[in-house]
Amino acid sequence: MYDPTRLAALVAVSEAGSITRAAERLGYTPPALSQQVAKLEREAGTALLVRHPRGARLTAAGELLVTRARRVLDELELARHELARVAGLAGGSLRLGTFQTAGIHLLPPVLSAFRRAHPDVELAVANHEPPAGIAAVAAGEVDLALTHTYAPAEPVPLPASVAAEPLLVEELVLVTAPGHALADGSSRLPLGALAGQPLISMAPDHPPRQGVEAALARAGAAPSVLVETPGYALVCALVSAGLGVAVVPEMVARTSATPLGTRLLDPGELRRTISVVHRNDGPTPTADAFRALLRGAFGRAVRQS
Repeated sequence: MYDPTRLAALVAVSEAGSITRAAERLGYTPPALSQQVAKLEREAGTALLVRHPRGARLTAAGELLVTRARRVLDELELARHELARVAGLAGGSLRLGTFQTAGIHLLPPVLSAFRRAHPDVELAVANHEPPAGIAAVAAGEVDLALTHTYAPAEPVPLPASVAAEPLLVEELVLVTAPGHALADGSSRLPLGALAGQPLISMAPDHPPRQGVEAALARAGAAPSVLVETPGYALVCALVSAGLGVAVVPEMVARTSATPLGTRLLDPGELRRTISVVHRNDGPTPTADAFRALLRGAFGRAVRQS
């Protein structure tokens, strides 16, 4: 019988496209995740991954096993969810913190599923732009908070009382006005090609984006408009109007209300990780059930992207 932890490791690599990104998502070191995959390959008796300079891809056997593994993992999450209900998860409340992108595009279906399963739990949702959600969980203002970090960036220190579970890792992509020359092409665009381009930029003092802004500055992108609040809808609208180009998370580009051209960047090292923050001392069945739903929903978001 295959170990579910190793199956989850293989699924994460297939979704992230590399051992390194999958390890970040699961909270492993890359060598530790490689060991999990190697053990699974020994159990399967065949190679499941082919490593290459930019990451890893599944073999035919790997594709087959990942398809089955997703069903197994979904069933295990469902069982955990149903057991929580049998255990009497009823009544009480759940207070959630979120930031705008996740609150609009990822959280609603999870809340809907949770409401169907636990109609007696009172739900409250508050806006906490990162990293404010971390402090809100530590202070007991919310039970769970969705937050994000960017790479490259200085790591955000976590209070000893809380932990962060990565849910989704996505690349940052170039967005342009429709028909822009830089969006014309299927290959990755070297970051240096942004030299001299007018950039719709987050303000330099916006902590989550400082590392990304510094990388763009080193590539020679010239700030054209500074957006002083973390509002990607405004950034995309300005880009769509032809005021400059921008580098935004892939989900933001995909769900933009205004028409955009998009292109992957080379190297694909500019990333955003979305995590759920929770307290370490005595997790509640309500919070645990919601985190289980988050894992499934965010995993589907990755597979559909």
